[in-house]
Amino acid sequence: MLDQIFIGARRAARSLIYADRNALLAALQQALTQASAQILAANAADLDAARESGMSAPLLDRLALDADRLDAIIASITAIIALPDPIGVVLAQWQHPQGMQMIKRSVPFGVIGVIYESRPNVTVDAAVLCLKAGSAVLLRGSASALQTNRCLVAAMRQGLADVGADPDAINLVDSIDRASVTEMLTARGKIDLLIPRGGAALIAHVVENARVPVIETGTGVCHLYVHPSADFEQALAILMNGKTQRPGVCNALETLLVDAAIAQVFLPLCLPALQTAGVDVRGCARTQEIANALGIAINAATEQDYAAEFLDLVIAIKIVADLDAALTHIERFSTQHSEVICARDQSAIQRFCNEVDAAAVYANASSRFTDGFEFGFGAEIGISTQKMHARGPMGLREMVTYKYLIDGSGQVR
Repeated sequence: MLDQIFIGARRAARSLIYADRNALLAALQQALTQASAQILAANAADLDAARESGMSAPLLDRLALDADRLDAIIASITAIIALPDPIGVVLAQWQHPQGMQMIKRSVPFGVIGVIYESRPNVTVDAAVLCLKAGSAVLLRGSASALQTNRCLVAAMRQGLADVGADPDAINLVDSIDRASVTEMLTARGKIDLLIPRGGAALIAHVVENARVPVIETGTGVCHLYVHPSADFEQALAILMNGKTQRPGVCNALETLLVDAAIAQVFLPLCLPALQTAGVDVRGCARTQEIANALGIAINAATEQDYAAEFLDLVIAIKIVADLDAALTHIERFSTQHSEVICARDQSAIQRFCNEVDAAAVYANASSRFTDGFEFGFGAEIGISTQKMHARGPMGLREMVTYKYLIDGSGQVR
């Protein structure tokens, strides 16, 4: 079903080696601006269908585009244009004992497939980053965003065509049939790299079934540990931002760990705030006791809750004996995305940062900053929770590979 797309993408990838890729991005930006009204109308239709299907409010928020969000997506292309070209960078250079010049140089992957859910901003971010990095891209979004993605990709392909570039550098896998995902997962030799971006089930399916190299991206079971030395007002602000600012994203907080030494003081501060914000709190037995004394009814937390990426206004709370217990809990339940400690004790901060195994570890700052734009990368194609090749927010530097170039004068071994 996708053979012609694979062929076209490979052809387009070769042409990108010699293209003025910044000029191509500028053309995309202009085309998306001109198509803004159509894109917003398509997104409104997707939202109507999603509401009728019973989609939750946080997931609706992930799907939604308004004029401000679309303008921000389009404006972000300017930041990508301004970034240095990641292709042709000499990463290392030396001379072989027999006189050959050895160069390690960055090169494009070739064809990159991105399989993702809901968020239409990924459609633009992935296309722009892949294009700047010299690779053609195959975009397979979710059924819930199909009309929006059709409109976005049509505009970008038109932008390429308007400047005489091969529009097959950007391709939409226009199907809601799971067979199209299977075909991408097994397209060895046709797709050089796959990046899944979405919920735990999608990522697990891709990682477990792909025959194509995969960068595993971020299910985010993110923790905040409040140490006895913490500034409580600061910790409360970090908690509320991490949980309520945008709960349906992977860098939102899912579990709060409170040191037993300060639980009787800190929980009476945060439980009412969470209740006011409409957060469904699920707590350990001691957390429930403190909540009951405040007249706040909360549900008992289960092991499944501590392992859950809620992506909603839900949080699990556990009182832990000390820093060691917090580290043990995080080691067991973390998805190695983003972890936070609130503390003023520098030795506690140092231990937490050294011992927690995650792509991003924060001391006294919100997990919501785990984002390519916030890290200064212009945009991101995902948050890698693995350790090979790329880890954390993946920007342009993670979207290239390398090869060795050897310049000789007749040397033989």
